[in-house]
Amino acid sequence: FCSVLWSLFVCQVMYKAPEPMGEHFFAESFDRGTMDGWVLSRAKKDDADEEIAKYDGKWAVEEMKDSKLPGDMGLVLKSRAKHHAISSLLLRPFTFEDKPLIVQYEVNFQSGIDCGGAYVKLLTQTPDLDLNQFVDKTSYTIMFGPDKCGEDYKLHFIFRHKNPKTGEFEEKHAKKPDADLRTYYTDKKTHLYTLVLNPDNSFEVLVDQTVVNSGNLLTDMTPPVNPPAEIEDPDDHKPEDWDERAKIQDPDAVKPEDWDEDAPAQIADEDAVKPDGWLDDEPEYIGDPEAAKPEDWDEDMDGEWEAPQIPNPACETAPGCGVWKRPMIDNPNYKGKWKPPMIDNPNYQGVWKPRKIPNPAFFEDLHPFKMTPFSAVGLELWSMTSDIFFDNFFITNDRNTADRWANDGWGLKKAAEGAAEVGSGSHIGLKGTEDLKIQNSEWERRWNVNVFIVCMRVCVTAQSGLSDADRPGRVTFTKLEKFSHVFRNRFNTKC
Repeated sequence: FCSVLWSLFVCQVMYKAPEPMGEHFFAESFDRGTMDGWVLSRAKKDDADEEIAKYDGKWAVEEMKDSKLPGDMGLVLKSRAKHHAISSLLLRPFTFEDKPLIVQYEVNFQSGIDCGGAYVKLLTQTPDLDLNQFVDKTSYTIMFGPDKCGEDYKLHFIFRHKNPKTGEFEEKHAKKPDADLRTYYTDKKTHLYTLVLNPDNSFEVLVDQTVVNSGNLLTDMTPPVNPPAEIEDPDDHKPEDWDERAKIQDPDAVKPEDWDEDAPAQIADEDAVKPDGWLDDEPEYIGDPEAAKPEDWDEDMDGEWEAPQIPNPACETAPGCGVWKRPMIDNPNYKGKWKPPMIDNPNYQGVWKPRKIPNPAFFEDLHPFKMTPFSAVGLELWSMTSDIFFDNFFITNDRNTADRWANDGWGLKKAAEGAAEVGSGSHIGLKGTEDLKIQNSEWERRWNVNVFIVCMRVCVTAQSGLSDADRPGRVTFTKLEKFSHVFRNRFNTKC
């Protein structure tokens, strides 16, 4: 019976494309095998050399190079050292009102990543939005996702805030996550990136359904959404007689009469005695007696030839050679140049600062969540590494709908990767399978930790339903067939 369980455990998980259910504004799994609905930019960057200004990086819809789910397609950035830009319209514009925004998608750095981004831009709804001319300067509402160069691992969340007084936009950057992001860029696994914005201005950034960053739009963005109510007066100047010196030299101090400023810092040690055996008449270095003048030495051109110097062998066993001198020691009477001692400044006024005045640019926006509506999603990227795999883009205003899409898409990949690892022997025993757990409670409910643990649990259930005559050791082939059939149907597997 256990051999049947193991054969089920190493079954290949069959791919089934996720289907969007519930309220959503965008859903793309690429499982049609085409880029229908996506627009390649034909624009050029304004501030780049002509040979690299074009957005001519290649895109393709294909399976991952090491796919554990045959039939699972994704969008792949194919070129290195090229500008890439591709975008697609939403089903309808997203307007920030009284429901949250959830944006999620998958990324797999199949070849690792040296320097490049894999972030998305939610393109602002404007009358002149032209996806054919999508460039780095195209207006966006939110930029979100991974970015890396060298050893700088980033997970961006940036939104463009509109100044209610001037109408100008300014980028606001979320604080850097405290979590170590390195693994997500190096393990060559598929990771799920999720951004959640709530109407109460709170936000969460998740990777693989685990929160790695969170905060509030009012307090955790740089620069802050709202400017200070007061600023320093630019026309205020420090008075000429303002005294910022906390300490001053004592004006009443007098140099002592016995203070000798001319005494040297070091003097010869009068108590020192020349060591016995010191060779006064032997130099420390002598000419090498084995050296010979080169045959091509020209004294008219090169000067008088001298043998190279080597340490004197006679000094090797002696305490020293040459003229003996007393060693130098610190002068106990040395005082150096006299200076008056420092005392508290009776006229100290503190560090001067300009006076505060009301900030003429002040405004208070207590609802930064209500951002500019967006109507398209785009990838505008430069990368020194190719084969970046994107999949299962989803935008909604319902958390449960987003979780369902994630479990049906990324969750299936996670199960397949985990089953492949266990099947290959990289994880042996219960502890190895426990390492494959997905922390999200919905995932645990739907997938029961992982394929191996599911097998065990179903096994227990199957055995508990058998009669005494059918207990282990006497299990009928018919019951095993039924068990295998139920397992395959539940987990979309084939053997």
